[in-house]
Amino acid sequence: MWWQYLLVFIGSFLFDVVPIPFPPAFTIMVFLQIEFNLDIWLVIVIGVAGSILGRYILTLYIPLLAGRIFKKSKNEDVQFLGEKMKENGWKGQAAILAYTLLPLPTTPLFLASGMAKINASYIIPIFLVGKFTSDAITVHLGKYAANNAKSIIEGGFSWQSVGGSIFGILLLCTILFIDWRSLIQKKTFLLNFRIWKKKTVN
Repeated sequence: MWWQYLLVFIGSFLFDVVPIPFPPAFTIMVFLQIEFNLDIWLVIVIGVAGSILGRYILTLYIPLLAGRIFKKSKNEDVQFLGEKMKENGWKGQAAILAYTLLPLPTTPLFLASGMAKINASYIIPIFLVGKFTSDAITVHLGKYAANNAKSIIEGGFSWQSVGGSIFGILLLCTILFIDWRSLIQKKTFLLNFRIWKKKTVN
């Protein structure tokens, strides 16, 4: 049924459009594939398409959100980090590809690229390659490893998924709280927790 594949698209989109480290989108893809006995390659293609759209929209609204909640200095700091990443050329893209091949939340990666105002054309193609590869492997493994939908749900909240989420949160903290200008330019490691904008009282 077409609506079941629509659920795959919507689920993957919602998992990857949120600005917080969430379980990888392949968890909902595996669950729906087994629950409805869907064609596995259609699930992968449709699920990855939903993820790509979600991540693209995330990069569009994150600069606006960051401008409202973070100080100007922190936004400029992350933009400086993004410029340095682009200067590395293929090395920067290779690092992105390596990260997307791992079964880890990619939210911190897209939060950083969005805040740094990196053009989506720089990161999306590499993300597509890594995402399709890792999801194809993971969804196939999920199909053969799981006996029923219940086991997949339990597996979705295993120590691996919890560990991946924790790692994503830690990575996000390093992006936000490390002073990247001092680290890159002066080789000085500094932490700055005063990154939030103060509310002005009219």
